[in-house]
Formats: sequence, structure tokens, C-alpha cells
Amino acid sequence: MNPPKTDARRHHDPDVRGFASDNYAGAHPEVLAALALANGGHQVAYGEDDYTENLQRIIRSHFGATAEAFPVFNGTGANVVALQAVTDRWGAVICAESAHIHVDEGGAPERMGGLKLLTVPTPDGKLTPELIDRQAYGWEDEHRAMPQVVSITQSTELGTLYTPEEIRAICEHAHAHGMKVHLDGSRIANAAASLNVPMRTFTNAVGVDILSLGGTKNGALFGEAVVVLNQDAVSHMKHLRKLSMQLASKMRFVSVQLEALLAKDLWLRNARHANEMAQRLAEGVRAAHGVEILYPVQANGVFAKLPHDVSERLQKRFRFYFWDEAAGVVRWMCSFDTTEEDVDAFVAALKEEMAR
Repeated sequence: MNPPKTDARRHHDPDVRGFASDNYAGAHPEVLAALALANGGHQVAYGEDDYTENLQRIIRSHFGATAEAFPVFNGTGANVVALQAVTDRWGAVICAESAHIHVDEGGAPERMGGLKLLTVPTPDGKLTPELIDRQAYGWEDEHRAMPQVVSITQSTELGTLYTPEEIRAICEHAHAHGMKVHLDGSRIANAAASLNVPMRTFTNAVGVDILSLGGTKNGALFGEAVVVLNQDAVSHMKHLRKLSMQLASKMRFVSVQLEALLAKDLWLRNARHANEMAQRLAEGVRAAHGVEILYPVQANGVFAKLPHDVSERLQKRFRFYFWDEAAGVVRWMCSFDTTEEDVDAFVAALKEEMAR
């Protein structure tokens, strides 16, 4: 059977690669194939379809028998829905100053979720019980937003990782204060691949109550999920998802992508490859005199400091972002489809620009 004809045209050069974000990558071919498989015929809307039902089985295989997934459109939506589910109207969330919910979500948790973020500066993007205590106080003070949740990111916005023991300590500390723990897992696959442990090892097994499960950065076309790990910690998730404009009518097309990633090992293969490319990039960059790598390269991101003019010239050859432009800090991200040739070409270009 011949494929259907289309009037659509390609408007980009598929050979162009960059290191700006793992969001720049397209969808993995196996994910696209799964979408085609789920297409055709009619399925019940709003999550009552066969694919979303099967996704629950897969999620439980990764996160335990009580886990429940609520597919959503995007990562900000996942975070806003998850945090709403574990806070009261007067509640606050303790997070790192570098946290995505604070820096990169346009104020959505506060403006749309109606909660207060209490931030803590960290040297490496990671919270500790001691750092949490800088904001964990005043529960009976009606003049202060009540700390009810600790939110951590794995892997962090600086490319660093929490060990399972570190997350356990955070969960025990938070729970002792009556707070719940949310994990922003937009790059949870990269963390599991680097730590070489199942995702459950640093989530439900150590006390995390709710998590945002990433798909887009790991090869999905679109779609994430809120995964409830502690059913006693949340209420009215279905209503919150709808209220937050994150309920997909044709949810099967979100669920089948997560199924394609998680049913076997595609999620792990993609993450391992991206991590390996980041290690290759870091090794090449270290050989360039005058470039400083700022944080341990533990996932798929490399943060470096180099002369501002070099970065500007290099950006004309490869897309990437400044992380702190005033300080000359840049971020380079690798994806599931980054190749060794991509990395080597970038390193060669960097060395050329540094030598100018």
C-alpha cells in the first residue's frame, strides 16, 4: 500500500544539529511508528482509551503497584498540576533557586497554580536537608505562605545528579516536617541511565510522593505525565488536570508515546546515548585551552565558561544558549540523536574559535 500523499513540505535542513536543547531534537522513529499504530478507528476520548489503560500497567512496572499516571501536554503543565495536587491554597513549595519551576516556567506555578515558591541558593543545583531548613519554618504564621512541599529536579538544571541516598534523606526530612516531596523528572531517564539504577530506586523506593515524568526530551513528539506515587498525598487529580488545561481529548496519542519509550528499553537507550555524547563533548572541550567546565558532567548537559566573543562566534556555527551571559557561562545539551560526528565537529569549531 502506498503511503498517503500530502501537500506538506519540509521547511528545514534535517542535517543541521545544535547543542541548545534536547527539545530541539525530533521524535524517535520508534515513537513515530507507535503514533501511526495508535491512529485509525475510534477510541474513547479524555483518557478512557486502551492505550492510556495499558500505560498504567507500564507505569506500575517502573514505579510500583500503587503508581498512577496522568498524561499531560508538557512539562510546565505536569509541574503545575503536580504541585497543585500536593498544596493547599495557602501552601508554598521549597525549591532550588535554579529550579525550572522558578527560572523557566514564566511564573506559571505561582500565577496559574496559585502557590508560592520559596527558593534556596545551591552550589550545584541540589537541595539538602540543611538547605531546605532555610525556608522550612513558620507553619503557624498566617503572615507567611506555609511550606508544604519540597520540589527537587533529577537530573538537576545544572546537569548534576542526586544519589538515591540523598533523595531519601530529603524525603525523610520533608516528611518529618509534614511536607511532601515532588520530583521534576523532565530528564529522569538521563539520571537513571547515569546512576545505572531503575527509576524506582530514587523515586517511590525512597519516599517521593509525586513526580513529573518527562517524555519530550527523551524522544517523544510531545507529552509528559504526572505520576502519583503516594495516593494518600493527593486528591482530585482528574479535576486539577482539567482545570489546568492539561487534559488531552485524544489522549491515546500522548499515552502511546510514553508506552513506546517505557514498555521496553527505548527510554534507557536514548538516555544512555545522550549521556555518552555529553561525556564525549566534555572530554573534547577539556582539551581546549581557556575553557572551564563548571559542574560535574553527570547527565546530558555540559556547562562551561569561555570568552564571550568566542561564544558569540561559535553560536553562528552551532546553536546553543548562554546560561549566564554576564559571566560568560554557556550550556551545551546532547540529545538521543546527537552523533559522534556532531560532537567532534563542534569541538573542532570551538578550538578554531579559541585559537583566533
